[in-house]
Amino acid sequence: METTSDEIKILDFWISPFCMRVKIALEEKGITEYECLQEDPYVHKTVLLREMNPVHNRLPVLIHNGKPICESLIIVEYIDEVWKDNSSMLLPVDPFLKSRARFLAHFIDTKLMSVGMKLSRAKGEAEIAKKEFIECLKLLEAELGDKPYFGGNNFGYLDIALIPDYSWFYTYETCAQFSIQAECPELIAWANRCMQRPSVQRSLPNPVQVYNYVLERNRNLGLA
Repeated sequence: METTSDEIKILDFWISPFCMRVKIALEEKGITEYECLQEDPYVHKTVLLREMNPVHNRLPVLIHNGKPICESLIIVEYIDEVWKDNSSMLLPVDPFLKSRARFLAHFIDTKLMSVGMKLSRAKGEAEIAKKEFIECLKLLEAELGDKPYFGGNNFGYLDIALIPDYSWFYTYETCAQFSIQAECPELIAWANRCMQRPSVQRSLPNPVQVYNYVLERNRNLGLA
């Protein structure tokens, strides 16, 4: 269980789905006493960020009792192992299911979120990016099947990997003019179930705030 000797800080960027994962994982483990140190890597990378993640200078970073852990999925696994007695494990125990969850989380990072960024900056390649994005979501929807969560009845690792992107769905839909609900209704039903969890509610920002931030960023970059 969480003890008063644990000092937990997150180098955080409120709009980052990767950072949201860390907060959800901590909350799912019953860890509610942590400090979020807000960064904006688009504006300035602090000395602390460069010290804690000298390899990539990238968020998020979990600082646990002074020791930095980097990369969101690695951080989620770290949280799962360190606080393994706090609740059910986030990663599946079965080796095949564990490897499958890791594979699909990697797919979310390398494909889904990459295409999503194209949608949020949509200009000439919007239609191509939209098609690729929907294909990615349909693949994940098929993986979900008729289960409540990707881990079956248990909310876990793959759910944590994907649900932060839900806070960006409004931005993607508005920028590229399409409906994820119309294309992937079962995935949206899953997202709505996830949003009922206190850990998710406390960790995800308002989708309209995300859109307004992206709109302003696009204007500054000459993309709007």
